[in-house]
Amino acid sequence: MGLIKEPLEIDFIVDSRPLTKNEQLAISEFIKADKEKRALLEKSQIKKRTSRRLKAKVL
Repeated sequence: MGLIKEPLEIDFIVDSRPLTKNEQLAISEFIKADKEKRALLEKSQIKKRTSRRLKAKVL
């Protein structure tokens, strides 16, 4: 991962406060849902590839 260069004349301020329990839970739930969505998408893509191979072998 590379460094992000700060544009001239612009200052970025980072607030490094600790997350609240609600924020931690919200982020965790989002990550969990995203992982499940990606797994389903990958599973459906593998299923499509397999069925295409099977159809090609039958012909």
